[in-house]
Amino acid sequence: MAAVAETARRRADADARVTAVWLLAVAAMVFAMTVIGAITRLTESGLSMVEWRPLIGAIPPLSDAEWQRIFDLYRETPEYRLRNAGMGVEAFKTIFFWEWFHRLWGRLIGVAYALPLVWLWVAGRIPTQVRWHLVGLFILGGLQGLMGWYMVQSGLVDRPSVSHYRLAAHLGLAILIYGLLIWTALGLLIRDRGPAAPAGVRRTGWIAFTLVIATVFWGALVAGLDAGIGFNTWPLMAGDLLPPEALIVEPPFVTGNDPVAAWLLPFENHAMVQFVHRWMAIVAALAVLAFWWRVRKAGIRGPGLATADAMAITVLVQVALGIATLLTFVAIPLAAAHQAGALILVALMLVLLFRVGTRGS
Repeated sequence: MAAVAETARRRADADARVTAVWLLAVAAMVFAMTVIGAITRLTESGLSMVEWRPLIGAIPPLSDAEWQRIFDLYRETPEYRLRNAGMGVEAFKTIFFWEWFHRLWGRLIGVAYALPLVWLWVAGRIPTQVRWHLVGLFILGGLQGLMGWYMVQSGLVDRPSVSHYRLAAHLGLAILIYGLLIWTALGLLIRDRGPAAPAGVRRTGWIAFTLVIATVFWGALVAGLDAGIGFNTWPLMAGDLLPPEALIVEPPFVTGNDPVAAWLLPFENHAMVQFVHRWMAIVAALAVLAFWWRVRKAGIRGPGLATADAMAITVLVQVALGIATLLTFVAIPLAAAHQAGALILVALMLVLLFRVGTRGS
């Protein structure tokens, strides 16, 4: 009986490892997807594909006639009329590539998730405790595809850019999926986390994590409004800590001196959105460093301490990348690296939060 039980335990451990490795591989693909999405946004390529064809859309144009057809569709969009009037087919092909590649990568993620999910489920190799979690993740992935198209539609009617709110929601949903993939995998890989850290350490960690997520959200608002192109100095903005432009409310969002309009400034005013992102990033970085310090003071050693040290280094690099991106008027390589840095920081914080959590939590 003992031998049978040991065999069953080893089989369960192997199944857990296989499932976890698969989830982490998909998380890596989601990470790449966010960077590709950042490049798509930075190259202003996101509105080049005006058709949503989930199945046959993976095939790029294969003839001059098809290129001309989709280019003619693009020429009817506000972006072409207001920003890219006179663009030729060859220039269009460049921006089309990034949006097509972005959507193709999304389809590949769907395949990389769905096929192993079905195979592992039928083979009975998915641990029981995570089965419905994985179904929920599959549903979230489908919603993410719909959110992407919903975002694109906002730039095809009467404005030459997508809604910055929908862009932030699209990125936020990607980070949620990314985080859930990592957290679920950790639960399968790490069975013994050791003694839980003091409650204060865990509380500091979750506060820091919340601030990091909020900073990423405001970064998406900055990107959606192109608010990074302006006030490209640090630490002051055109010689002021808070420039006068940050307090101006203009149509089409609100009009006049309606006092209710003040709460819209951090979401709508370009200068204020950048200001909030700047200083929220500093506060978040300090909170992350406070988390790192408390982990060290709590006497945590081994993988937990190594993760904490990597987290502290990453947040400092991330702040430097953010400032460099601003000073270079949003240079694409730096901006893409800044996006990648945010996802690396999120992953490291999740690993550390998992390790300092209570047993079985």
